[in-house]
Amino acid sequence: MSAGVLITREPVVNKQRAITANRLVFHAPSVPAAAAALNSFSEDWPTGHMVFVSLGRLVPTAELQAWQAPQNTLVEIPAPALQYPQTQELISQLNSSGMPLALTWYQPGVQWPANVDCRFVMADANKLPNPNGAPGLAMAWGLKDVAGFQQAIANGYDGAAGWFFLNGAPLAKQMSSSHAGIVRLLNMVRDEAEVSQIEAALKQDVTLSYKLLKYINSAGFGLMVEVQSFRHAVTILGMDKLHKWLSLLLVSASKDPIAPAVMQASITRGHFMEKLGAQFFAKTELDNLFITGAFSLLNVLLGTSLDAVLEQMSLPAAVGDALLRGEGAYAPLLKLAIATENFLPDALRAQTEALGLTNEQVSKALLESVSFADRLNFA
Repeated sequence: MSAGVLITREPVVNKQRAITANRLVFHAPSVPAAAAALNSFSEDWPTGHMVFVSLGRLVPTAELQAWQAPQNTLVEIPAPALQYPQTQELISQLNSSGMPLALTWYQPGVQWPANVDCRFVMADANKLPNPNGAPGLAMAWGLKDVAGFQQAIANGYDGAAGWFFLNGAPLAKQMSSSHAGIVRLLNMVRDEAEVSQIEAALKQDVTLSYKLLKYINSAGFGLMVEVQSFRHAVTILGMDKLHKWLSLLLVSASKDPIAPAVMQASITRGHFMEKLGAQFFAKTELDNLFITGAFSLLNVLLGTSLDAVLEQMSLPAAVGDALLRGEGAYAPLLKLAIATENFLPDALRAQTEALGLTNEQVSKALLESVSFADRLNFA
């Protein structure tokens, strides 16, 4: 059903740079194919935030009504498609069913149908610096960096969609002392130090201890019993699995306002690599794949270079090769994960084919990974 469909994604954030939605772009050969794919992925649908659904370059038509849309969904209508009777029919049907709608590629002069609620308006902020007159909450698109986002908000936008927050933050020459402490803890676990030593180091920061237990007991982990202490976690999980979850402490250590969005991207990458990696690697390597994806944005999260972070960590060579040089056994899956973050699917399609994966395998893993990251709740 979804063999010809690929999904790319980007986050939607508000003025405070908090995630408000996941934007999923379905690249399909036709609207019926997109509807069929949407139905086939219902069990993996992210529910932690609202989901914006775009059909990419397709003209949305009434055939999309074959999709049984989840309640947290909003459908995007591109402004150029408003001229087509088929799109006008779809808008009327979706509005009657109570489906929220968004207008994309907005430009002044575009006429949105009267008596139809427009929840959001997405516009290229490079072409439309000021969104005055937009028929809904204005979300900037096409931003290059954090400075561009700040300017867009100052100009009247209510938020933005895209990956602008990965660019433009100044880098420090070294990690902060709090981050360095987590790295030392990770190294102790990797080097299999005595449990009592690791437990003593962890207890020096009550906040970190709380976060670790919260993550381990989250729905994403799926344990049947509640973990009460670090020692209990070691007993149930073992050192290797625990290292993966301690890695979340480092990923979630940043206090920057945009950190939750970057954390979601990091964990989505990690889980995506872990899910698809099961077809290529032994089970013992899957946690390292997760860590590779999760650590791929540490430079943004910690405000320092990856070299500065990784040179202080005891990590397998394959992890460092992928992160620092884009080489080695893990690099192709990291490249695939990053390719899901482009608006256009060309790089994703090429990398999917290079790995011998199907579009359905990649799309399913992506939706599962977004759902997984959402359930961890980085607030």
